[in-house]
Amino acid sequence: MRISPRDYWRLLAVYLRPLKRRTALLGVLMLANIGLQLGSPLILRHFIDRALVAAPLRTLMIIAGLYIAFALLIQVSRLLETWTAEYIGWTATNNLRADLALHVLRLDMGFHNRYTPGALIERVDGDVFTLGNFFSRFIINIIGNGLLGLGVIILLFRIDWRIGTTIGLFAFITVLIMLGLGRFATTRFAASRQATANLMGFVEERINGTEDIRSAGATAYVMRRNYELSRDLLHKQQSANLVSGLTLSSSWVLFAIGTAVSLGVGAILFHDGTVSLGTVFVIFQYTQILAQPVEEISRQLRDLQQASASISRVRELQAIRPAIDEGGDISFPPGALDVTFDHVSFGYAEDDPILRDVSFHLSPRTVLGLVGRTGSGKTTITRLLFRLYDPDQGSVRLGGVDLRDASQDEIRTRVALVTQEIQLFRASLRDNLTLFDRTISDRRITDALRKLGLGEWFDVLPNGLDTMLAAGGGGLSAGEAQLLAFARVFLRDPDLVILDEASSRLDPATEAKLERAIDTLLTGRTAIVIAHRLTTIGRAGRVMMMANGEIVEQGDRAALASDPSSRFAAMLRTGSEFVPREEVRA
Repeated sequence: MRISPRDYWRLLAVYLRPLKRRTALLGVLMLANIGLQLGSPLILRHFIDRALVAAPLRTLMIIAGLYIAFALLIQVSRLLETWTAEYIGWTATNNLRADLALHVLRLDMGFHNRYTPGALIERVDGDVFTLGNFFSRFIINIIGNGLLGLGVIILLFRIDWRIGTTIGLFAFITVLIMLGLGRFATTRFAASRQATANLMGFVEERINGTEDIRSAGATAYVMRRNYELSRDLLHKQQSANLVSGLTLSSSWVLFAIGTAVSLGVGAILFHDGTVSLGTVFVIFQYTQILAQPVEEISRQLRDLQQASASISRVRELQAIRPAIDEGGDISFPPGALDVTFDHVSFGYAEDDPILRDVSFHLSPRTVLGLVGRTGSGKTTITRLLFRLYDPDQGSVRLGGVDLRDASQDEIRTRVALVTQEIQLFRASLRDNLTLFDRTISDRRITDALRKLGLGEWFDVLPNGLDTMLAAGGGGLSAGEAQLLAFARVFLRDPDLVILDEASSRLDPATEAKLERAIDTLLTGRTAIVIAHRLTTIGRAGRVMMMANGEIVEQGDRAALASDPSSRFAAMLRTGSEFVPREEVRA
């Protein structure tokens, strides 16, 4: 994405506006520092000229003390300036980081399927980190150092126009060369950031799949691919740093030449008696001071080159709009919700439908058993109920309200899902169960654990609800992790519960512990139970069978079980997951 000056100003305006007072303070400190730096050489000139005419020692000591005071004030102002700049930079980047993280969380599942978590972390954290100096110092330093350089040139002109012209010309040429070289560096830094994201995404995926990689003997391939991505990052980073270093080196060379010329002109003027020795020293000092703003501007432009690449990638991420909007503001009716699919068709990719003209109605407080082969569309139905996707055709309604007319928060509050894949975080047991909701009391949490048969397990924990759990549930059995997921649902108290093969990972003994708890959970609520095990749908009042994205059979569970021609009855007889129509007829 091409970045315009408006993009820079918009980003600065949004994230520096809340920090305008500290930004103003940073500007005042910068101006104070400029004034002190410009005045310091004049004190030295006064000291040298007075010393050459044998001024009293007391006078020289006063001048020396004044110079020391200026030097101390310069250091204090720089310290305060650095602290203020760091505060502004970290605060602004943390705010931007938070906004990007929230933006990513709101994007639809299609986006998250296209990007690895590692690549997104590099976008949200790595790119934003490079913008710290851009927020804290860029504008202030460009303006401040511009004023400092202008002040030096004006003072040199007041000493002698030839010296002012010489140094000013070299400073102008140096800035032009740096601007020219900077154009080549931006694209190289962008390529370097992308190479970093590719490497981070690869490493994150492979670390998560360590067990499978090692068991499959794929370690050599992973290491070779890691080497290839690392080498690509090395080459792109070298290219970017080479152009950036060339910019800095050019400024040093040009100013070395400029300093030599200014000293030569100063020596000639001193020899002619036009200026004093102290003035020659001042010319040298101002030449050295002028090197600082030009060098600083050079560094800021180098940082801007990196910032431009990061801003481009940040803007690209911000420009991605979620396929699923936030919805309307209509609330669902209170109590258990009925579910309606009205001629719903949907596919994750074009011309590849997963659901084909699916229509059914589930009354409130009814448990629906959803069965069918893998890939028949069972899980897709649950994703549409959570509005992770919108149907391509038709509508999905809860309590008579189209999901597109309800807010995302309303859906998440009233609908709960338990799957066989449990996500646990490196956090306390309390935070894992409440998902960091501090309004849920400890009493409610412990009651839920005991209802699920986890009372004995909880009683032996070393720190109770403050016990830290490992990321991914390390140290817990599959059954314990699954039971904790059920506890989350208990605490949310939803009106529609979806169990997506939630007991498939449990052994029979652990599954038995869930039976009473599930019955308690489903009482008075609408529920959809997806399972391969026939025992899991034994509590369902209705059964719906899916095949190739279509409903092939639905009705009362008892009626279908007693009908010898039904697919469900055949499935019960054979104990299979799904029986085709041909086998039923046979």
